[in-house]
Amino acid sequence: MPPTLASLVHHSALKLTVRAGEDRLDVPVRWAHVSELADPVPYMEGGELLLITALKLDADDPEAMRRYVKRLAGAGVVGLGFAVGVNYDEIPGALVEAARDEGLPLLEVPRRTPFLAISKAVSAAIAADQYRSVTAGFAAQRELTKQALTGGPEGLLAALASQVDGWAALYDASGAVVATAPEWAGRRAARLTADVERLRERPAPASSVVGGSGTSDNDDRVELHSLGTGRRPRSALAVGTAAALGTAERYAVHSAIALLTLTTERSRSLQAAEQRIGAAVLRMLLAGEPEHARTVVGDLYGGLLDAPFRLIVAETVAVSSVRIAADAPTRVPSAAALAAAADTDGDPLEALTEVVESAAARSGEAVLVVPERERLVVLAADGGAAVTACGEYAVALEAARTREQASAGDEDELVVGVSAPVGPIAAAAAYKQAEQALSVARRRGRVYVEHEQLASGSVLPLLADDAVRAFADGLLRPLYEHDATGRGDLVASLRAWLSRHGQWDAAAADLGVHRHTLRYRMRRVEEILGRSLDDPDVRMELWLALKATTSVE
Repeated sequence: MPPTLASLVHHSALKLTVRAGEDRLDVPVRWAHVSELADPVPYMEGGELLLITALKLDADDPEAMRRYVKRLAGAGVVGLGFAVGVNYDEIPGALVEAARDEGLPLLEVPRRTPFLAISKAVSAAIAADQYRSVTAGFAAQRELTKQALTGGPEGLLAALASQVDGWAALYDASGAVVATAPEWAGRRAARLTADVERLRERPAPASSVVGGSGTSDNDDRVELHSLGTGRRPRSALAVGTAAALGTAERYAVHSAIALLTLTTERSRSLQAAEQRIGAAVLRMLLAGEPEHARTVVGDLYGGLLDAPFRLIVAETVAVSSVRIAADAPTRVPSAAALAAAADTDGDPLEALTEVVESAAARSGEAVLVVPERERLVVLAADGGAAVTACGEYAVALEAARTREQASAGDEDELVVGVSAPVGPIAAAAAYKQAEQALSVARRRGRVYVEHEQLASGSVLPLLADDAVRAFADGLLRPLYEHDATGRGDLVASLRAWLSRHGQWDAAAADLGVHRHTLRYRMRRVEEILGRSLDDPDVRMELWLALKATTSVE
């Protein structure tokens, strides 16, 4: 530890005597400084032992000494050393009384002890403390490195908590707690999620200090540090202690930051290699060669290729082309999804990658992520955390888009299609399902569509497309033009007849006309359109056209 006034008093060669402030001798001394100025405060930094002979002080004036001592204490001076036998044979009573009143330690320095000896003693003690700190720091670094290699992040956190006599926690990119040491620190670490989120918003590397007000027994001083080498941190480290870190503890924390960064941040070359493997595996699956894919990956993706999985296909579309769906989901997205969706900077596909990979890492499940030209393809376990996180993130994006009504801008919007659960042999079918869901999402102005929704829903929303509407308008325009002349109500008659599956009496009753009148109108429809209503394809096209024009109206 650094030198204190007590250690200087006990230094046998200095022969210092305590005249005031006996109860404050355990204060660390940052430096010993000599000054005969009447007001040396502007040149103090705090933590100094000030050495004087009172050459320019009226040390016998009680009022002057009270002002002098009060200013020293206010500047953070930790002690006053007074040399006797130079200007005064003993320390004046006014100075002693002022030091006692202020609680400032006052040390009597005998004439045979030069100030230089005190300065050397302080300097030597500081140097020795720094050497011990550096040595302890290297020892801590060795221990942390050993734990990182043998015990992973959990072992490293345990070693760090021991080194700083406190606790440590690791957070992932979403702000969720990944590991803590000791285990009892989990609850304290969870309370810092909001602080970790704020740290994520700052460019890496970043750090902050929270707590430490001393208002409760659990009010630790916690340092938060971002981990990662990219623009956005991939994770964060929290270190909680009862007091500020010393030099040795600071070395340990810095070593832990470096080691955790190495263990949590994949190198670009490794990431590129994994992506190439993932792309090759995906091509094998789509080509109907699951056994070859299993042989290539080995244990890399665990049992991902042996259990039901879903294929997720995502891409971006220009915000100006987005139409807000009237049936946007009303589910309430999770807090983590809202936080991720609020970050609108950067590539939406990269953001989705981070969301999916973070969720998979937290749950310990494997996930295959493949950037494919302007798309992102994800193969994830059905019902797993990655698929759930993708859906929640999309819900948060869709909620934000609905609120903003696709406000003007140059940003691209994310669109996601998800297949039904399949096995490896049906990967190609799953990819087609995901593409179909993606196409529907684009057409309907949705962020996220699952293939099951297409089968369980109605085909009518799919008609909300410019091409379909143009076809319907062109097909039915002759009928609308005829009706506009007042010579009949062919469109309404056609709609009633088709809705009654060609039953003349029922359709005529709906219209309130005689069935012979309805038959005449249907012959006019055939004549005007040049198509036979006996053809089921014609009836289908006319019915869909009527539905499409109805949705426009």
